[in-house]
Amino acid sequence: MHPAVSVIVFTVLSGIGYGLVFWLSLLVAAGQAARSPALVLTALAISLVLVSAGLLASTLHLGRPERAWRAFSQWRSSWLSREGVVAVASYLPMLGLGAVTLVGGARAWQQGLALASAVLAVLTVFCTARIYTSLKPIAAWHNRWVLPGYLAMAAAAGGTWLWAIGVLGFTLPAHRGDVLILAVLLLLAGAVKLGYWRHIDRPAPRVDAASALGLPPGSTVQPFEAPHTQANFLLKEMGFALARKHGQRLRRLSLVLMVALPVAVLALAALSPALRTLAAALAPPAVLAGLLVERWLFFAQARHTVMVYYDTQPA
Repeated sequence: MHPAVSVIVFTVLSGIGYGLVFWLSLLVAAGQAARSPALVLTALAISLVLVSAGLLASTLHLGRPERAWRAFSQWRSSWLSREGVVAVASYLPMLGLGAVTLVGGARAWQQGLALASAVLAVLTVFCTARIYTSLKPIAAWHNRWVLPGYLAMAAAAGGTWLWAIGVLGFTLPAHRGDVLILAVLLLLAGAVKLGYWRHIDRPAPRVDAASALGLPPGSTVQPFEAPHTQANFLLKEMGFALARKHGQRLRRLSLVLMVALPVAVLALAALSPALRTLAAALAPPAVLAGLLVERWLFFAQARHTVMVYYDTQPA
């Protein structure tokens, strides 16, 4: 499919933002906010910026962005609508957590708002993934790997950003445990992505013009003429094609940026605490760049069954 920049930016930035909110909320719920309220407020502000930028970018993909509010009315049947409802609802506990932390409110309020923020962050990413897994005509999305992939990458990216904020802005003390956890999260995200790519590369059940007409397998169907004489919306949105060799190169690039490079600098930080600042400066942009490449591929390598109508290749 055609990789829309607005949707790529939306899924990447909101994923990082909600992953950041999730880990920050768990730390607050565990009673760590009292140690550094400034860290909580800073990380919360950055996550709100990332989430808001992502949600605003998503409206640019709409034909009439000013009517985006109408999407909220279809929450009974649409995962897109459910995502919008949950995303807007997540602002309430996030802003409330920031306010309570700023005024030094009761710990019980902090913990309650933090847990609510964590739950809504996970639900928002869940709904985002379900938008794609619910589309049965697109085999690359309608499978069991997409949902864990979105959750794993959001968790890994959000954790990396939170760690970097703490190291760069608040000089957190060196501790190998946090580096190890981050490395495990990044490797897990990479493993899930490899599993997803392996799955979509497997030969799928053949869907071609012959099967659509109910003809025996192997029958040849030759269209008399092209379906149309000029490009249309379906070809623009669904007919994007990416050469396999380019796709393989971009897959390797995304794994290097998203997993290998961050894990390498984290390993250096674990071996030498003096390199923690350098690792914290390199890991977040590398993860961001890797996610942008990965998400571009997520759309570019998805083939809609409707394209069988326009060519003789199986979907």
